[in-house]
Amino acid sequence: MKPVVREEILDLTAYEKVRPETRQAILAVKSPRRVHLGDSLTFLFENRETVRYQVQEMVRAERMVRDEEIEHELETYNELLGRPGELGAVLLIEIDDPAERAAKLREWMGLPGSLYVRTASGWKAPATFDARQVGEDRLSAVQYLHFDVKGERPVSVGSDHPRLVAEVALTPEQQAALAADLQDG
Repeated sequence: MKPVVREEILDLTAYEKVRPETRQAILAVKSPRRVHLGDSLTFLFENRETVRYQVQEMVRAERMVRDEEIEHELETYNELLGRPGELGAVLLIEIDDPAERAAKLREWMGLPGSLYVRTASGWKAPATFDARQVGEDRLSAVQYLHFDVKGERPVSVGSDHPRLVAEVALTPEQQAALAADLQDG
């Protein structure tokens, strides 16, 4: 996917004027890109619109005005986008109880390497992940993933980790949204 560039980021004043409409529109974009797997995993598949929104919100929250600060945010968030034929996603490990979360983050050490997207042809595209988010004895509760589906339409998301075996079929709306993102790549 083509990265978001500096010229696409509005200055603080201009963004404040369009923020309410932008927030409403981005909810519609994000909804079919949110996939729940089991009770604890949420995949947020990213595209140019979601990344631009995240950068715009960071610029707003941090009151950024210097180009180098904004460029740094762009560089960071553009890493979430898939390359041609790939889907990029943020994985949130959502466990409310701190003690249970700490235990699961240790138990699920190999989780990022056990995640996949199944394509329409039945192929399981494994996740690649940012090794900086995996410690020596536990995972980060947020993971940045890429799935090289070779441009094929995704039909499900799953895990074959021994302690978390699950697969969820994507809805037609989710399939269409992710297929459209692949076309933008």
